[in-house]
Amino acid sequence: MTKRFRKGDKVRWNSHGGQAEGEVLKEITSDTEAGGRTVRASKEEPQYLVRSDKSGGEAVHKPEALEKL
Repeated sequence: MTKRFRKGDKVRWNSHGGQAEGEVLKEITSDTEAGGRTVRASKEEPQYLVRSDKSGGEAVHKPEALEKL
């Protein structure tokens, strides 16, 4: 079963400089451009647009890469 997150959830993920924390901005459920790349997603396999609390940068992650705080 895929972990599900909602807009506004606080999450943690691994980034280049260690761990980052931030907020889920959007659940992506179809192929789209986000976070500076093409995202392949579906309702069965969503991805999440997140914003880092520290840098303000946005990125897209698969649910298994995110941990709810």
